[in-house]
Amino acid sequence: MKLAVFDFDSTLMDGETIDFLANELGIGEEVAHITEEAMSGRLDFFESLTTRVALLKGLEYQKAVDICKNLPLMPGAKELIPALKEKGYKVVCFSGGFRIGTSPAKDILGLDADFSNVLHEKDGILTGLVGGEMMFSHSKGDMIQRLQAILGISKADTLVCGDGANDLSMFVHADTRIAFCARDVLKKEANIIIDEKDLTKILEKI
Repeated sequence: MKLAVFDFDSTLMDGETIDFLANELGIGEEVAHITEEAMSGRLDFFESLTTRVALLKGLEYQKAVDICKNLPLMPGAKELIPALKEKGYKVVCFSGGFRIGTSPAKDILGLDADFSNVLHEKDGILTGLVGGEMMFSHSKGDMIQRLQAILGISKADTLVCGDGANDLSMFVHADTRIAFCARDVLKKEANIIIDEKDLTKILEKI
């Protein structure tokens, strides 16, 4: 058995979940700027996440759920996952984004599991608070070590794929490190670089 771990935003999904939500409130540009700073490694991930989620306060929770059901998947995602499973991979998604985005994608793509954060809502309205498994810059690294231990999978049999600075912590624990349409900060640590928005290109490299 092998393990493949994918980031969600701008990797399995074409865009950033929080930007789609922010657009609904007319604050897309403001939130996108903070996202870019964090993904490029210039801003602490936890601070950027809590700052951006705070800006979503007041959005109807059901509206957020509906938006997340229709997020655009990255070209090649639907072909890549079954192909990896045929090669003996367990395929999971780690996201600094939100469960309302990763869970529908998990079902569509046939992922084995998704690990992400949960937007807090009260009385059907987002409160601007967030909690979950992927809150910090080191969260993905922590979680991948846990999965490797549970499944008995080595670093040599682990593939990781992401695009931003918050994926660095999981790169440390995998021998196959894919930077997909990624920021320079991640490309420096990758041994496979794909700059075309087509996830099936991964199959040519592994």
